[in-house]
Amino acid sequence: MIDTEQLSLTATLLMFGISAGAIGLVGTRLAKIADQLADVTGLGQAVFGAVLLGATTSLPGIVTSTTAAAAGRADLAVGNAVGGIAVQTVFLVVADMFYRRANLEHAAASVPNLINASMLCALLALPLIAALGPEMALFGVHPLSLLMLAMYVFGLRLASRSRDNPGWKPVRTGETRVDAPDDDDADGKATMRLWLGFAISVVIVGIAGWLVGLSGIALVRHTGLSETLIGSLFTATATSLPELVTSIAAVRQGALTLAVGGIIGGNTFDVLFVAFSDFAYREGSIYHAISTQPLFIISLTILLTAILLLGLIQRERSGVANIGFESASVLVFYLLGLAVLVWF
Repeated sequence: MIDTEQLSLTATLLMFGISAGAIGLVGTRLAKIADQLADVTGLGQAVFGAVLLGATTSLPGIVTSTTAAAAGRADLAVGNAVGGIAVQTVFLVVADMFYRRANLEHAAASVPNLINASMLCALLALPLIAALGPEMALFGVHPLSLLMLAMYVFGLRLASRSRDNPGWKPVRTGETRVDAPDDDDADGKATMRLWLGFAISVVIVGIAGWLVGLSGIALVRHTGLSETLIGSLFTATATSLPELVTSIAAVRQGALTLAVGGIIGGNTFDVLFVAFSDFAYREGSIYHAISTQPLFIISLTILLTAILLLGLIQRERSGVANIGFESASVLVFYLLGLAVLVWF
Protein backbone atom coordinates (compact mmCIF):
# COMPACT_ATOMS: atom_id res chain seq x y z
CA MET A 1 0.00 0.00 0.00
CA ILE A 2 1.35 3.42 -0.98
CA ASP A 3 1.58 5.86 1.92
CA THR A 4 0.48 9.26 0.58
CA GLU A 5 2.03 11.00 3.59
CA GLN A 6 5.48 9.84 2.49
CA LEU A 7 5.16 10.87 -1.17
CA SER A 8 7.27 13.85 -2.21
CA LEU A 9 5.81 16.46 -4.56
CA THR A 10 8.00 15.17 -7.42
CA ALA A 11 6.88 11.58 -6.88
CA THR A 12 3.25 12.72 -6.61
CA LEU A 13 3.35 14.66 -9.87
CA LEU A 14 5.17 11.80 -11.61
CA MET A 15 2.60 9.25 -10.44
CA PHE A 16 -0.24 11.57 -11.41
CA GLY A 17 1.19 12.22 -14.90
CA ILE A 18 1.98 8.59 -15.73
CA SER A 19 -1.42 7.41 -14.51
CA ALA A 20 -3.26 10.12 -16.45
CA GLY A 21 -1.26 9.25 -19.57
CA ALA A 22 -2.10 5.55 -19.25
CA ILE A 23 -5.79 6.40 -18.86
CA GLY A 24 -5.72 8.56 -21.98
CA LEU A 25 -3.85 6.06 -24.16
CA VAL A 26 -6.05 3.10 -23.25
CA GLY A 27 -9.13 5.24 -23.90
CA THR A 28 -8.21 5.47 -27.60
CA ARG A 29 -8.40 1.70 -27.96
CA LEU A 30 -11.63 1.53 -25.97
CA ALA A 31 -13.54 3.64 -28.51
CA LYS A 32 -12.79 1.31 -31.40
CA ILE A 33 -13.55 -1.85 -29.40
CA ALA A 34 -16.78 -0.35 -28.06
CA ASP A 35 -18.05 0.58 -31.54
CA GLN A 36 -17.41 -2.98 -32.76
CA LEU A 37 -19.01 -4.58 -29.69
CA ALA A 38 -22.05 -2.32 -30.05
CA ASP A 39 -22.65 -3.94 -33.47
CA VAL A 40 -21.78 -7.49 -32.38
CA THR A 41 -24.03 -7.45 -29.32
CA GLY A 42 -26.89 -5.69 -31.12
CA LEU A 43 -27.27 -3.18 -28.28
CA GLY A 44 -26.64 -0.16 -30.48
CA GLN A 45 -24.26 2.71 -29.93
CA ALA A 46 -26.44 4.77 -27.58
CA VAL A 47 -27.24 1.94 -25.17
CA PHE A 48 -23.78 0.35 -25.37
CA GLY A 49 -22.18 3.77 -24.90
CA ALA A 50 -24.33 4.39 -21.84
CA VAL A 51 -23.75 0.99 -20.23
CA LEU A 52 -20.43 -0.68 -21.03
CA LEU A 53 -18.41 2.16 -22.55
CA GLY A 54 -19.76 4.70 -20.08
CA ALA A 55 -19.13 2.44 -17.08
CA THR A 56 -15.69 1.31 -18.24
CA THR A 57 -14.31 4.75 -19.02
CA SER A 58 -15.71 5.83 -15.65
CA LEU A 59 -13.78 3.15 -13.77
CA PRO A 60 -10.76 5.38 -12.98
CA GLY A 61 -13.13 7.91 -11.41
CA ILE A 62 -14.86 5.24 -9.33
CA VAL A 63 -11.56 4.04 -7.92
CA THR A 64 -10.36 7.61 -7.31
CA SER A 65 -13.54 8.68 -5.46
CA THR A 66 -13.81 5.55 -3.31
CA THR A 67 -10.10 5.71 -2.49
CA ALA A 68 -10.50 9.32 -1.34
CA ALA A 69 -13.72 8.51 0.60
CA ALA A 70 -12.13 5.55 2.38
CA ALA A 71 -9.32 7.91 3.45
CA GLY A 72 -11.92 10.29 4.95
CA ARG A 73 -11.55 12.90 2.18
CA ALA A 74 -15.25 13.63 1.58
CA ASP A 75 -14.82 16.82 -0.47
CA LEU A 76 -12.17 15.22 -2.68
CA ALA A 77 -14.35 12.16 -3.31
CA VAL A 78 -17.51 14.10 -4.22
CA GLY A 79 -15.57 16.82 -6.04
CA ASN A 80 -13.90 14.21 -8.23
CA ALA A 81 -17.22 12.46 -8.92
CA VAL A 82 -19.29 15.48 -9.88
CA GLY A 83 -16.40 17.50 -11.28
CA GLY A 84 -15.80 14.64 -13.71
CA ILE A 85 -19.38 14.96 -14.97
CA ALA A 86 -18.91 18.68 -15.54
CA VAL A 87 -15.62 18.35 -17.40
CA GLN A 88 -16.93 15.43 -19.49
CA THR A 89 -19.85 17.59 -20.59
CA VAL A 90 -17.28 20.14 -21.75
CA PHE A 91 -15.53 17.31 -23.63
CA LEU A 92 -18.62 17.09 -25.86
CA VAL A 93 -17.85 20.65 -26.94
CA VAL A 94 -14.35 19.52 -27.94
CA ALA A 95 -15.76 16.51 -29.82
CA ASP A 96 -18.28 18.83 -31.51
CA MET A 97 -15.39 20.88 -32.89
CA PHE A 98 -13.94 17.75 -34.52
CA TYR A 99 -17.18 17.10 -36.44
CA ARG A 100 -17.20 19.70 -39.19
CA ARG A 101 -20.37 18.76 -41.09
CA ALA A 102 -22.92 19.95 -38.53
CA ASN A 103 -23.63 20.43 -34.84
CA LEU A 104 -22.87 17.10 -33.13
CA GLU A 105 -26.04 17.16 -31.03
CA HIS A 106 -28.06 17.55 -34.23
CA ALA A 107 -26.33 14.74 -36.11
CA ALA A 108 -26.42 12.25 -33.20
CA ALA A 109 -30.18 12.45 -32.58
CA SER A 110 -31.19 9.63 -30.23
CA VAL A 111 -34.10 9.08 -27.86
CA PRO A 112 -31.95 7.03 -25.40
CA ASN A 113 -29.54 9.96 -25.14
CA LEU A 114 -32.44 12.27 -24.24
CA ILE A 115 -33.63 9.84 -21.58
CA ASN A 116 -30.13 9.46 -20.11
CA ALA A 117 -29.64 13.24 -19.98
CA SER A 118 -33.00 13.67 -18.20
CA MET A 119 -32.14 10.89 -15.77
CA LEU A 120 -28.78 12.52 -15.11
CA CYS A 121 -30.47 15.73 -13.93
CA ALA A 122 -32.72 13.70 -11.62
CA LEU A 123 -29.80 11.72 -10.19
CA LEU A 124 -27.75 14.86 -9.59
CA ALA A 125 -30.61 16.33 -7.57
CA LEU A 126 -30.47 13.47 -5.04
CA PRO A 127 -27.09 14.41 -3.46
CA LEU A 128 -28.37 17.98 -3.04
CA ILE A 129 -31.53 16.71 -1.33
CA ALA A 130 -29.48 14.42 0.92
CA ALA A 131 -26.99 17.14 1.88
CA LEU A 132 -29.61 19.80 2.57
CA GLY A 133 -32.12 17.45 4.21
CA PRO A 134 -32.07 15.96 7.71
CA GLU A 135 -29.00 13.93 8.61
CA MET A 136 -29.69 10.20 8.53
CA ALA A 137 -27.71 7.04 7.87
CA LEU A 138 -28.27 3.30 7.96
CA PHE A 139 -25.00 1.52 8.81
CA GLY A 140 -23.22 4.72 7.78
CA VAL A 141 -24.99 4.92 4.39
CA HIS A 142 -27.68 7.47 3.49
CA PRO A 143 -30.93 5.88 2.13
CA LEU A 144 -30.77 8.13 -0.93
CA SER A 145 -27.57 6.37 -2.01
CA LEU A 146 -29.61 3.18 -2.41
CA LEU A 147 -32.34 5.11 -4.23
CA MET A 148 -29.68 6.48 -6.58
CA LEU A 149 -28.67 2.95 -7.59
CA ALA A 150 -32.31 1.94 -8.15
CA MET A 151 -33.03 5.03 -10.25
CA TYR A 152 -29.99 4.36 -12.41
CA VAL A 153 -31.15 0.82 -13.22
CA PHE A 154 -34.65 2.14 -13.96
CA GLY A 155 -33.20 4.74 -16.34
CA LEU A 156 -31.21 2.09 -18.20
CA ARG A 157 -34.37 0.05 -18.73
CA LEU A 158 -36.17 3.09 -20.10
CA ALA A 159 -33.31 3.90 -22.49
CA SER A 160 -33.07 0.30 -23.69
CA ARG A 161 -36.82 0.01 -24.33
CA SER A 162 -36.94 3.35 -26.13
CA ARG A 163 -34.37 2.19 -28.68
CA ASP A 164 -36.50 -0.70 -29.93
CA ASN A 165 -39.94 0.83 -29.31
CA PRO A 166 -39.58 4.62 -29.18
CA GLY A 167 -42.65 6.69 -28.39
CA TRP A 168 -41.43 9.21 -30.96
CA LYS A 169 -38.48 9.58 -33.32
CA PRO A 170 -36.25 12.55 -34.20
CA VAL A 171 -36.76 14.02 -37.66
CA ARG A 172 -34.28 12.68 -40.20
CA THR A 173 -32.21 15.35 -41.92
CA GLY A 174 -29.29 15.30 -44.31
CA GLU A 175 -26.87 15.62 -41.39
CA THR A 176 -28.44 12.95 -39.17
CA ARG A 177 -26.22 9.92 -38.64
CA VAL A 178 -28.31 6.82 -37.96
CA ASP A 179 -27.07 4.23 -35.45
CA ALA A 180 -26.84 1.29 -37.87
CA PRO A 181 -24.57 -1.74 -37.35
CA ASP A 182 -21.78 -2.48 -39.80
CA ASP A 183 -22.43 -5.09 -42.45
CA ASP A 184 -19.51 -7.34 -41.55
CA ASP A 185 -20.21 -9.90 -38.84
CA ALA A 186 -17.45 -10.88 -36.46
CA ASP A 187 -16.86 -14.59 -35.86
CA GLY A 188 -16.62 -16.19 -32.44
CA LYS A 189 -12.85 -15.84 -32.14
CA ALA A 190 -12.90 -12.21 -33.25
CA THR A 191 -15.64 -11.42 -30.76
CA MET A 192 -13.67 -13.14 -27.99
CA ARG A 193 -10.61 -11.05 -28.86
CA LEU A 194 -12.73 -7.91 -28.64
CA TRP A 195 -14.00 -8.82 -25.18
CA LEU A 196 -10.48 -9.78 -24.06
CA GLY A 197 -9.10 -6.42 -25.22
CA PHE A 198 -11.98 -4.70 -23.46
CA ALA A 199 -11.25 -6.57 -20.20
CA ILE A 200 -7.53 -5.79 -20.30
CA SER A 201 -8.33 -2.12 -20.82
CA VAL A 202 -10.62 -2.20 -17.79
CA VAL A 203 -7.81 -3.55 -15.59
CA ILE A 204 -5.34 -0.92 -16.79
CA VAL A 205 -7.64 2.06 -16.28
CA GLY A 206 -8.71 0.68 -12.89
CA ILE A 207 -5.13 0.57 -11.59
CA ALA A 208 -4.39 3.98 -13.07
CA GLY A 209 -7.50 5.41 -11.40
CA TRP A 210 -6.35 4.11 -8.02
CA LEU A 211 -2.98 5.81 -8.47
CA VAL A 212 -4.67 9.08 -9.50
CA GLY A 213 -6.75 8.93 -6.32
CA LEU A 214 -3.67 8.49 -4.14
CA SER A 215 -1.80 11.26 -5.93
CA GLY A 216 -4.85 13.54 -5.51
CA ILE A 217 -4.75 13.04 -1.75
CA ALA A 218 -1.04 13.86 -1.76
CA LEU A 219 -1.61 16.95 -3.95
CA VAL A 220 -4.01 18.38 -1.36
CA ARG A 221 -1.25 18.08 1.24
CA HIS A 222 1.49 19.53 -0.98
CA THR A 223 -0.40 22.41 -2.61
CA GLY A 224 -2.73 23.50 0.20
CA LEU A 225 -5.57 23.79 -2.35
CA SER A 226 -9.07 22.70 -1.33
CA GLU A 227 -10.08 19.08 -1.80
CA THR A 228 -12.99 20.17 -4.01
CA LEU A 229 -10.70 22.12 -6.36
CA ILE A 230 -8.18 19.27 -6.59
CA GLY A 231 -11.01 16.77 -7.12
CA SER A 232 -13.18 18.72 -9.56
CA LEU A 233 -10.31 20.07 -11.65
CA PHE A 234 -7.20 17.89 -11.46
CA THR A 235 -8.24 14.32 -10.60
CA ALA A 236 -11.60 14.67 -12.38
CA THR A 237 -9.91 15.80 -15.60
CA ALA A 238 -7.29 13.04 -15.37
CA THR A 239 -9.80 10.26 -14.72
CA SER A 240 -12.10 11.66 -17.43
CA LEU A 241 -9.46 11.48 -20.18
CA PRO A 242 -10.98 8.24 -21.58
CA GLU A 243 -14.21 10.13 -22.26
CA LEU A 244 -12.32 12.85 -24.12
CA VAL A 245 -10.26 10.41 -26.17
CA THR A 246 -13.14 8.01 -26.90
CA SER A 247 -15.55 10.78 -27.89
CA ILE A 248 -13.08 12.34 -30.35
CA ALA A 249 -12.08 8.92 -31.69
CA ALA A 250 -15.73 7.89 -32.05
CA VAL A 251 -16.52 11.10 -33.97
CA ARG A 252 -13.61 10.48 -36.32
CA GLN A 253 -14.87 6.92 -36.88
CA GLY A 254 -18.34 8.24 -37.68
CA ALA A 255 -19.89 6.70 -34.54
CA LEU A 256 -21.62 9.93 -33.51
CA THR A 257 -24.33 8.36 -31.37
CA LEU A 258 -21.64 6.42 -29.50
CA ALA A 259 -19.69 9.64 -28.90
CA VAL A 260 -22.65 11.47 -27.39
CA GLY A 261 -24.04 8.35 -25.67
CA GLY A 262 -20.66 7.53 -24.16
CA ILE A 263 -20.40 10.97 -22.54
CA ILE A 264 -24.01 11.23 -21.34
CA GLY A 265 -24.14 7.58 -20.29
CA GLY A 266 -20.79 7.91 -18.57
CA ASN A 267 -22.02 11.00 -16.76
CA THR A 268 -25.15 9.19 -15.61
CA PHE A 269 -23.00 6.36 -14.29
CA ASP A 270 -20.61 8.84 -12.68
CA VAL A 271 -23.33 10.09 -10.34
CA LEU A 272 -23.10 6.65 -8.74
CA PHE A 273 -19.55 7.57 -7.67
CA VAL A 274 -21.19 9.65 -4.96
CA ALA A 275 -23.21 6.65 -3.79
CA PHE A 276 -20.11 4.42 -3.87
CA SER A 277 -18.21 7.08 -1.94
CA ASP A 278 -20.99 7.09 0.66
CA PHE A 279 -20.46 3.35 1.11
CA ALA A 280 -16.69 3.79 1.37
CA TYR A 281 -16.87 6.75 3.77
CA ARG A 282 -17.12 5.15 7.21
CA GLU A 283 -17.57 8.26 9.37
CA GLY A 284 -21.28 8.51 8.62
CA SER A 285 -23.19 9.87 5.63
CA ILE A 286 -20.81 11.55 3.21
CA TYR A 287 -23.50 14.07 2.21
CA HIS A 288 -23.32 15.77 5.60
CA ALA A 289 -19.52 15.67 5.69
CA ILE A 290 -18.98 17.73 2.53
CA SER A 291 -18.65 21.51 2.45
CA THR A 292 -20.58 23.96 0.28
CA GLN A 293 -18.03 23.74 -2.56
CA PRO A 294 -19.10 20.27 -3.79
CA LEU A 295 -22.73 21.44 -3.60
CA PHE A 296 -21.78 24.34 -5.88
CA ILE A 297 -20.20 21.91 -8.38
CA ILE A 298 -23.33 19.71 -8.29
CA SER A 299 -25.55 22.71 -9.02
CA LEU A 300 -23.26 23.81 -11.87
CA THR A 301 -23.33 20.32 -13.35
CA ILE A 302 -27.14 20.22 -13.31
CA LEU A 303 -27.11 23.51 -15.24
CA LEU A 304 -24.62 22.18 -17.83
CA THR A 305 -26.64 18.99 -18.30
CA ALA A 306 -29.90 20.90 -18.70
CA ILE A 307 -28.29 23.09 -21.38
CA LEU A 308 -27.02 19.98 -23.18
CA LEU A 309 -30.50 18.45 -23.01
CA LEU A 310 -31.97 21.60 -24.56
CA GLY A 311 -29.43 21.28 -27.37
CA LEU A 312 -30.36 17.65 -28.00
CA ILE A 313 -34.02 18.62 -28.25
CA GLN A 314 -33.52 21.82 -30.26
CA ARG A 315 -31.09 20.14 -32.70
CA GLU A 316 -29.52 23.32 -34.03
CA ARG A 317 -27.82 22.46 -37.33
CA SER A 318 -24.79 24.74 -37.03
CA GLY A 319 -23.42 27.75 -35.24
CA VAL A 320 -20.14 29.51 -34.55
CA ALA A 321 -17.25 27.14 -35.47
CA ASN A 322 -19.96 24.52 -36.20
CA ILE A 323 -20.96 24.27 -32.54
CA GLY A 324 -24.46 25.11 -31.39
CA PHE A 325 -25.71 27.39 -28.65
CA GLU A 326 -25.58 24.54 -26.13
CA SER A 327 -21.88 23.84 -26.67
CA ALA A 328 -20.95 27.52 -26.39
CA SER A 329 -23.12 27.94 -23.29
CA VAL A 330 -21.70 24.84 -21.61
CA LEU A 331 -18.16 26.09 -22.15
CA VAL A 332 -18.91 29.61 -20.86
CA PHE A 333 -20.77 28.47 -17.73
CA TYR A 334 -18.13 25.84 -16.93
CA LEU A 335 -15.29 28.39 -17.10
CA LEU A 336 -17.30 30.84 -15.02
CA GLY A 337 -17.99 28.13 -12.45
CA LEU A 338 -14.29 27.25 -12.20
CA ALA A 339 -13.42 30.93 -11.82
CA VAL A 340 -15.88 31.26 -8.94
CA LEU A 341 -14.52 28.11 -7.31
CA VAL A 342 -10.90 29.27 -7.58
CA TRP A 343 -11.58 32.87 -6.57
CA PHE A 344 -13.73 32.17 -3.54
